[in-house]
Amino acid sequence: MLVLKIIAVILGIVGLVGCILPILPGPPLSWIGLLLVYLTHPEGMTTGFLIAWLVVAVVVTILDYLVPSWITRTTGGSKAAARGTLVGMILGIIFFPPWGMIAGSFLGALVSEIVFNGRDVAGSLKPAFGSFLGFLLSTGLKLTASGVMLFYIIKFL
Repeated sequence: MLVLKIIAVILGIVGLVGCILPILPGPPLSWIGLLLVYLTHPEGMTTGFLIAWLVVAVVVTILDYLVPSWITRTTGGSKAAARGTLVGMILGIIFFPPWGMIAGSFLGALVSEIVFNGRDVAGSLKPAFGSFLGFLLSTGLKLTASGVMLFYIIKFL
């Protein structure tokens, strides 16, 4: 039982980290941590509570893929800008953590608009800011959901 509780906390923490690192599915990992707490200490948490957080984890994970693209498109960006945001963020994490992730997402969208769509810098700024805003919004949603789940993981132990 103690090992499962330790794994639950680790999953909650890794889930939080996964909200920033695109390699790890943050909210689903956090939810698995909640599930482990439920399995080891079921009297503290209801099944309805667990199912509600499953729905939140699934919805937030889906929105993570839809929101950046939607906001980029809303601000006049292309698919290239949306892809450039992701590539820039990954390169930023690798070479200039943690701030490189933020700058990389913006610069990735900006450079993609210029290179792949032939826009000038001025015409590429609005979609780049839109892409960056979408990234921040989706990351914020994931961080909020995973942070609350980590809180409940610790609370129900």
